[in-house]
Amino acid sequence: MQVFVFDWLAYGENVDKFRVNGELPRLGTEHFNPQVAVDTYTEHLDAWVEMERLGFDGLAINEHHATPYGLGNSPNLIAAAISRLTERMKILIYANLLPIHEPLRLAEELAMLDCLSNGRLINGVGRGAPREYKIFNVPLDESRSRFEEAYEVMRKAWTEDRFDFAGQHFNYRDVSIWPRPVQKPYPPLWVPLTGSKETIEWAAKNDAAFTPGVFPGPMREDTIRYYAKCAAQYGREVKPEKISIMVDCYVADSKAKAIDEYGPYLMYLFNTLLVYDQVFQKDVQKTKYYSSTAFEHLREGAKGTLAQDDSIFNEWTMETVRGAAEHMPIGTADEVVERIIAECEQAGADNVLLVCNRGPMPKEMFLNQIHRIGTEVLPRLQAHKVKVVPFAEEVLAG
Repeated sequence: MQVFVFDWLAYGENVDKFRVNGELPRLGTEHFNPQVAVDTYTEHLDAWVEMERLGFDGLAINEHHATPYGLGNSPNLIAAAISRLTERMKILIYANLLPIHEPLRLAEELAMLDCLSNGRLINGVGRGAPREYKIFNVPLDESRSRFEEAYEVMRKAWTEDRFDFAGQHFNYRDVSIWPRPVQKPYPPLWVPLTGSKETIEWAAKNDAAFTPGVFPGPMREDTIRYYAKCAAQYGREVKPEKISIMVDCYVADSKAKAIDEYGPYLMYLFNTLLVYDQVFQKDVQKTKYYSSTAFEHLREGAKGTLAQDDSIFNEWTMETVRGAAEHMPIGTADEVVERIIAECEQAGADNVLLVCNRGPMPKEMFLNQIHRIGTEVLPRLQAHKVKVVPFAEEVLAG
């Protein structure tokens, strides 16, 4: 299987120190330390170069705005930097948030990146979190139409000598872009699905690789089933190379030691980074961000999705971490390998995105994980080939 490290580029200093009476204020100029940002970028770039040396298949980076959750405001800039420091690793931008971008400019940037990296770019596209729409003043109920129009503009820019486009949000006449992508017809398309019916239908129509939900369970299973059903309408079967799963993992000499070391960073993720300036579902549900039929393909409806509630943001303690870690690839190298392979086989995924730094993890700790995973886990994962997508097979058999 292919093994990527998904790196969130969290600001390299714990911002909990700015809490007042237990509450984190809106972070501004007085809270931002430019040297911490400089060091954060440098440390992650150094780690990614080490990943290439150790043989990882790729790096995954994403886009977020105005939050210590991630300093990847422009993942394309990050991709440009790492493209010149490496020669082999694939670069997965997971994802550019299409509804908040001007798509022709984005098509040009991604074409440049594919040239800069000599054809190593993977084009991840997404709709983004509701908070991004608030920041850029884009109506949530325009999310779907902007997403679909933006991608169509990008596809035309990459595949047609000259093109016109007349849409609800974007209009172009007689456009021909330079440069153009190295990969033909364009870089591989990946979508970080969260389970909505329309996104699955769109991904199947466009033959996109996808990540069917964050956690194992009914939502992931039903997402794969529905994708397979949609793909069949276009004469395609779902193969393991089209599916990826994302897992938090951490390697130590024992499970208890792994939990003690990584636990504080998981708590910081859920208790601080994810909730900072968040737009919660009670407000999202007042918009048309989700359609009325978005989850009708799921046997439990919206249960287990962020569209239902915000329970994922409940306060985490070390007891929460210990309970969650019982079902996660956190522990010895043998346990990490066993759990990741089992989850990949269950989902039928031949790609795995490993998250091992939730920030602000010290550089030495991050590099230690890169080394331990790279030497004790990576070779065994890469040697394993997932051959069947069980839930897609059910659809074909039925």
